[in-house]
Formats: sequence, C-alpha cells, structure tokens
Amino acid sequence: MAEIAAAVALPVGRLGGAFMISREARAFGDALRLTGWAPYFRGRFGVLGDVDADVVASAAGFFPAGVVRAAWEAGAGVPAAEAAARYAVAAQEYGRRTLADFAGAERLAELLQRVVDGAGVLGAPVFAGWRAVPLPEDAPARAVQLAHVLRELRGGLHIAAVLASGQSPLEAILTGRSPLLPSGEPNAEFFGWPRPYPAPTDEDRRRHADAERLTDALMAPAFAVLDKAEGEELTALVTEAEHLALGGGA
Repeated sequence: MAEIAAAVALPVGRLGGAFMISREARAFGDALRLTGWAPYFRGRFGVLGDVDADVVASAAGFFPAGVVRAAWEAGAGVPAAEAAARYAVAAQEYGRRTLADFAGAERLAELLQRVVDGAGVLGAPVFAGWRAVPLPEDAPARAVQLAHVLRELRGGLHIAAVLASGQSPLEAILTGRSPLLPSGEPNAEFFGWPRPYPAPTDEDRRRHADAERLTDALMAPAFAVLDKAEGEELTALVTEAEHLALGGGA
C-alpha cells in the first residue's frame, strides 16, 4: 500500500489542488471581495473554524507565519464555516466543468471515498475538517472534492514527515516537488519566504527523500481498504482524471 500511496501522490495532489488556481476559485474570491492569499487561506482552512492565525499556520506548515496571519486576518470578515462551504462549491464546480466527460468519474469517486472514509485523522486536522464537509451527488464534483480531501491527508502527514526527517519547511520547499507550481526557489518565493535562500545540499536532498518515503508509509494504512487490483485501478483512474482536468484549463 505504500507503493500505491506513492503512485497516487502526484495525480491526487494535482487533481485535488488544481481548483485552487482555477476560474472557479477566482470567482470565489471575487464574490467574497478577498484578494491575494486571503481567499485561499479562508477557503482551505475555514474548516478549522474562526481560530487564531497561529492555528492555521500550524496546519498550513509550509508558509511563513507572517504570510498566514496577514491572509487569515484579511478574510476575518467572512465566517470560516461559510468560506469553507463556498470553497467546496468552487471545487465541485471545477469538477463538473473539467470531468463532465470522464466515464470513470463514478468509480473514481467510489474508490476515493473508501480510502477517505477509512483513514485515520491523527496529524491531519485539515483533512478531518474537510472530510466532514458534505459531498455532492454528481460523480465529477464528488471525485474532485474527495481528491482534495485525500490531498489534505497527505499534506498533514507530510508536514510531520518533513519535521521528523530533520528539514525545515523552507528546506523542504527548496528540495521538493510542487504538484502545480515550479519547484524550488520560485515556489519558495511564491509562498512568501524572503530571500536569500540557502543552496540545497546533498544532505537536504537525502532528507527530502526520507520525508517522502515516510509520508508514503504514513499514508499506507489509508489504502488498506483496497486490494492490490483496486489500488492499481485507483492509480489509473486518478491519473486519467488529472490529465483531463488539467487539460480543461484553469
């Protein structure tokens, strides 16, 4: 199951995160009159409730605390629960637009839901919050929302794995891969980390590889609800869905 976790990591990350930079997400921010990082933080982390920004920073993991606080407080006029619910609608609408012709949407949603429902919540508070958000009836929308939920599980566990491997969040960004954005320094700059950045060393890259393997191991129990054939089917379906969705444009 660790092999399945590794195989689906990138396509799930891309399928579950692409709506965040989509036209639907931009419409979400416009409707709430939020700009910059504010709609992203209020929407994605609204499932945590109207908490202090430090709580959000602890769950976001890879952003500077100052960036999190500024964005979270800029969106404070929108109740967190409302923001999360409307962000879910943006994900659903993205799924309906990009996966409308995907014949495997129903089966993909079924397999994703089994994994999501069977997973533990320890170390993944944002996953726990998103798992409680109601799912839509139609398969394209449900598949994208479930991919997003599963992405949040890996995200939470990856933060723990990075720290356990001896990396800082910035070091992990500089040595890691980004599902939707350029990796390395461009990603660090996008997230708001100030320059100059330390040049990654071979030890940094080794620690990053350790963190990825540990994340796969931590994710493996969630996939234990599937047999080997179902795991391979999930990998094929989510990869096809990711290609279709991203081919549909932002």
